Amino acid sequence: MSTGRPAIRLCHLYPDHLNIYADRGNIAVFRRRLEWRGLSLEVAEVGLGDSIPADCHLYYLGGGQDRDQMLVAENLAQKADPLRGAAEDGAVVLGVCGGYQLLGHGYTAADGRRMPGIGLLDLETTAGDRRLIGDVVLDVTLNGQTRKVVGYENHAGRTHLGGGCTPLGHLRRGHGNNGEDGCEGAVATRIVGTYLHGPLLPKNPWLADVLLGWALDHAGGPVDLELLDDNFEEVAHAVAATRAGQKR
Repeated sequence: MSTGRPAIRLCHLYPDHLNIYADRGNIAVFRRRLEWRGLSLEVAEVGLGDSIPADCHLYYLGGGQDRDQMLVAENLAQKADPLRGAAEDGAVVLGVCGGYQLLGHGYTAADGRRMPGIGLLDLETTAGDRRLIGDVVLDVTLNGQTRKVVGYENHAGRTHLGGGCTPLGHLRRGHGNNGEDGCEGAVATRIVGTYLHGPLLPKNPWLADVLLGWALDHAGGPVDLELLDDNFEEVAHAVAATRAGQKR
């Protein structure tokens, strides 16, 4: 299956500022799951002073402290057109926690300050009066398959979806987007946002492969990903589900 060239080009946005939730662990999962299949990953790290490449197949935006997220939000809003164009062309975008919020229309803090988003997802976020923290289990349906996804949340934001996107999943356990509507995350075409971190993908290999399959399709596929031995990952998944009070 290998062609000797990178199978996937991934743009890691603001890794020096949005990296507090083990976000590099998600990148490592993408890389390793490709390598196990004889494929490879090329990563372009984009910081405050860099332009965003328009030719990547997968874009990743992680979470950060409020100060860093505000700095990144202003910078991203000024140069997001290549990212919007790539997403419109079928590239995959994954935003986690703060990155998820920035993919929406914006975030309004408790003091009224407005953090701009880039509008890839039709959602708004406002600050709540307490943090939503704990283990999360949800049912996610993608590519016609429904699987249980696990993770951890720690956020003050209350996110509400508009009509232009759908929830990533429906909660079995946890607070999710806002602690009220029973939903977590958001999806629109190949743009995915979620509050789940810890990191997300090591415990959810199915979700990692869905995203990689989309990215490979955008790179010139379709490519059928061969099955891997995910016994170790499934044990981690089961432990996280049990900790949240859910059986497999």
